Amino acid sequence: MCIGIPMQIESSVESSNGSRALCRDAHGQQFDIDTMLIGEQPAGTWVMTFLNTAREIISNDHAHTTIQALQALENVMLGESFEHLFADLIDREPELPDHLKPEHLKPEQPKHQQPETEDK
Repeated sequence: MCIGIPMQIESSVESSNGSRALCRDAHGQQFDIDTMLIGEQPAGTWVMTFLNTAREIISNDHAHTTIQALQALENVMLGESFEHLFADLIDREPELPDHLKPEHLKPEQPKHQQPETEDK
């Protein structure tokens, strides 16, 4: 299984091997990342990387949520507390997405009505 690592682009890098960028992960470590799949991006852009390749551009919120989840995984492996990293999930019941809910629990969809025609 491959885990995506969010990284922030610091600068584009000239390369004969295609599009590349110098990126920094949440721990401050720098990486030379292949950006051929997303093209050249401005400094500050967050990208999701897999095996030193940027696969998609992500929002700041998505980057920080993923970083917290990865930190929680690391904390679990070290036997440390992780609940604070999921503050948005504490004290609420998880919900299935609508497409996985049983029919009787799905929100009602507006019904399309046929326009009435006048008979003459």
